Amino acid sequence: MAWYDEAIFYHIYPLGLTGAPKQNSYGEPVHRLNTLLPWISHIKEIGCNAIYIGPLFESVGHGYETTDYKKLDSRLGTNEDLTNFVAECHKQGIRVILDGVFNHTGRDFFAFQDIKHNRENSQYKDWYCNVNFFGNNSFNDGFSYENWGGYDLLAKFNQHNPAVKDYICDVIRFWVREFDIDGIRLDAADVMDFEYMKALRHVANEVKPEFWLMGEVIHGNYSRWVNEGTLHSVTNYMLHKALYSAHNEHNYFEVAHTIKYVSDMVGNNLNLYTFVDNHDVERIYTKLKNKAHFVPVHVMLYTLPGIPSLYYGSEFGMEGRKERFSDDSLRPALNYEDYKNSVETNPCTKLIAALGKIRQNTPTLMFGDYKELELQTTYFAYARVLDGKYVITTVNNGDNDVSMNLEAGCSAEYVGALTGERVAVNGGRIQVRVLANFGEIWIPSELCNESFAPIKTVEIEKAAEPEKEEIVKVEVPKVKPLEQPKAESVEVKEEKKPEKVVVDWNKSYEDMSVEELQETILEKMRRNGPVTDYMIGTVRENTHHGSLVTWVRSFG
Repeated sequence: MAWYDEAIFYHIYPLGLTGAPKQNSYGEPVHRLNTLLPWISHIKEIGCNAIYIGPLFESVGHGYETTDYKKLDSRLGTNEDLTNFVAECHKQGIRVILDGVFNHTGRDFFAFQDIKHNRENSQYKDWYCNVNFFGNNSFNDGFSYENWGGYDLLAKFNQHNPAVKDYICDVIRFWVREFDIDGIRLDAADVMDFEYMKALRHVANEVKPEFWLMGEVIHGNYSRWVNEGTLHSVTNYMLHKALYSAHNEHNYFEVAHTIKYVSDMVGNNLNLYTFVDNHDVERIYTKLKNKAHFVPVHVMLYTLPGIPSLYYGSEFGMEGRKERFSDDSLRPALNYEDYKNSVETNPCTKLIAALGKIRQNTPTLMFGDYKELELQTTYFAYARVLDGKYVITTVNNGDNDVSMNLEAGCSAEYVGALTGERVAVNGGRIQVRVLANFGEIWIPSELCNESFAPIKTVEIEKAAEPEKEEIVKVEVPKVKPLEQPKAESVEVKEEKKPEKVVVDWNKSYEDMSVEELQETILEKMRRNGPVTDYMIGTVRENTHHGSLVTWVRSFG
């Protein structure tokens, strides 16, 4: 197995964490990246063994309008600072991947500047899409070009141009040679040209053993991107949505359906990048209606199939709400001194550290097959199975304790890794108590690691009503038998029919409207089987034309 199959990622947005100015003056370097060095020991302490950090390179503002791919943003320091940061991470046993923003550049990028100055005579005029010297743009340059997402600040690369491919491939070689990185996360991979990605994968295979390419994919058939020719992994946005929604709506069927749907799509042997929040979406603590669900959500993140990732600050139970015109609240500056003792003082951090230790010391959670054991709307049990041994996860999003009688494999005794409770196996099954708004990981006693430190009390703030907060204390008692609860009825909802969109099937996908593309995708889904409300919602929520074109093509 490769290193990334055993990874637990810590995701850093460096311009935010270091408190860098919003706009780059291109002045003398300020060595803010060095303020992240103390965080490395914290990252290791909470059980993470890999860092995804970015964007890092010289840019105009938020980091995704790249000015220079080969120079650390002057607001963060110098290339030497980044080399030293990666070296220190490696010294502490932590791998590092960077953000690869390869779909577009900023207007200060050398190729775009050359077009501005030399116009039709520029050797770089074909580096960007649809450059038209008879048009204009919002900056009044006297020519037009295809932008990214409606923003002229971002000029869209012509990924079909061999010179662009060669340049970006050289950038990857430079990053490995200069900084010794271990992989790249490709920004907006779901709208990236596949031949372009294949060129990047070829370089990844060349530069370093086990060099990892992971892509940001929001919608579509993940297997289209994850294969031997393109990427090793993609972001599992389907599971991200299901994890918080299932708790807010008290419906674990959504998670179970998503796991099956994704597994049918990519198979059991592909590890997708799993997360509950990141720099583009609201913090999990903000999204959860019941803050106590912070516990079962993260128990699932660390035990379901996939490569778990934690976004900086969320281990402290930090709030972060997405605003219409700003993501600043999602990307705050933090002072390490304010959080250095959080594993001892913060219940959320204590939980995350325990889960990190459990996962690192339990190979079954990384390599075991997934098996559903029991499923109801408010409680759920599943196992990861390796070499005949079960590691069982139980979660409860309800306000009442429940009892479960579960298949347990060939072991004689199980230990609750969080609580320390011991349960004997009788007739190949275990009877376990699952506390309200809680979760547990049951590990065969012969697989338990001495380093596991059970948590006896978890205190999570619960915002029950507006302007009213209380502390919910969950005391872990001795296991007492409970009557098996009656199965809850599940309402099966019929597919909601939107207003009918008439699709002109003679059009190319590129010429279709967003609505036509959405209807085409849904029709292709219907041919493959039942279409749920959740699946319809994922299609309707995607209004990005390029992403929809890629998605519809992924059906073949």
